[in-house]
Amino acid sequence: MKLLLDENLSDRIIPQIIDLYPDSAHVKQLNLIQNPDGAIWAFAAANGFAIVSKDSDFRHRSVLLGHPPKVIFLRVGNYPTAFITQLLRARHFLLNEFNDDPARGIMVLSPEVKLA
Repeated sequence: MKLLLDENLSDRIIPQIIDLYPDSAHVKQLNLIQNPDGAIWAFAAANGFAIVSKDSDFRHRSVLLGHPPKVIFLRVGNYPTAFITQLLRARHFLLNEFNDDPARGIMVLSPEVKLA
């Protein structure tokens, strides 16, 4: 599963998850920073990425347009980058199941679920 992290997430997450999510990237690495959501959406769809964002706009776009791309909506508020990294690592198995399910286009991850 390839993740594309939106600009509202730190680009420092990528090196800490690349072992579990090969070929993942941050919009900053791909010169997509400050692009409209539609451009990021199109890029993700064309290049096989799932978008990871705290921005509900991508969640809404997924409801309206369907997938691809798939959207992982992080309902995490102002949790630190280390927590978000831990969340993505701890949910690796669930995210892969989500990715493999052709019927699902949105997954919500939140801190309400305790991390192992």
